[in-house]
Amino acid sequence: MPIIDLYEHGERRKEVAHFATLASLAAVDGEINPKEKAILDKFAFRLHISEEEYAEILKKENKYPIETPHSAEKRLKRLFDFFKIIFSDHEIDEAELKMVKRYALGLGFPSDKAESIIQKSIKIFSGNIPFEDYQYLVEKK
Repeated sequence: MPIIDLYEHGERRKEVAHFATLASLAAVDGEINPKEKAILDKFAFRLHISEEEYAEILKKENKYPIETPHSAEKRLKRLFDFFKIIFSDHEIDEAELKMVKRYALGLGFPSDKAESIIQKSIKIFSGNIPFEDYQYLVEKK
């Protein structure tokens, strides 16, 4: 039985499902590299994932649904977390891009909005943003 079945309702189920999705992304290219593992460890701590839950989630036979937050800010935060995992090795490959697109749609972003957010995120995380965008981000707060 997947570990998520133990948590029928509430925030806990969402945290476990979110972590499971992040772990799936980290493993999409076949294995979790040390940088991805370090980021997963941080998320496990932040989301209060126990060692037993962590081990269960990393089993290849486990499949977890995407839990869609109602808040636009929380959906964007989940996508941001995904990009932190993706760019832990400083690049995005085709499998990761495909998965993040599916995840963005699963989070409830319309297709055109998802594509726009993904392209902007790739520019930001890869460091290829125009000066005007950089200036806006720096001066915003």
